[in-house]
Amino acid sequence: MAVEKILEQVSHEKTATVPAKFEKPSNPEAKTEKILTRSEKLPEAIAAADKKNNGIASPVTLVQDFQKQRAVAIDSILSEGLNEIFLQMKEQEQKDFKKKGEETVAKINALLNQTKVKVNKIISLIREWLKMIPGVNKFFLEQEVKIKADKILKIKDKF
Repeated sequence: MAVEKILEQVSHEKTATVPAKFEKPSNPEAKTEKILTRSEKLPEAIAAADKKNNGIASPVTLVQDFQKQRAVAIDSILSEGLNEIFLQMKEQEQKDFKKKGEETVAKINALLNQTKVKVNKIISLIREWLKMIPGVNKFFLEQEVKIKADKILKIKDKF
């Protein structure tokens, strides 16, 4: 609005041509085309949500996609380096370990949604989950908890 008023004043004062970037578009479709070209730069999550909802991205689906991506990233960090240990467990221990791990991922993901991240709570969740490993070394446990918590906190900055 203000730009249009300025352009009108300038055009009355000077009869010189106005640069193309300040010209008022003759058709309203030109404005929408500019907006559409900007939307092409949005993240992949928005594009995926657009496809799911017939071109209409709802904030709820965007948040859900975002949380799913973060949960997958947290899960990959927690499971990192534990393949051999997991395979050496008994079948029932594996099921319990996996179930507790999924619960831990969900709780950490919920903690990361908060404005103020409670690092001690994240550390205690990881520690309780890793204590399920039979015969785990205390020093190995603390080292793994620290490494995994640091990586998870880096995710908070990325997502």
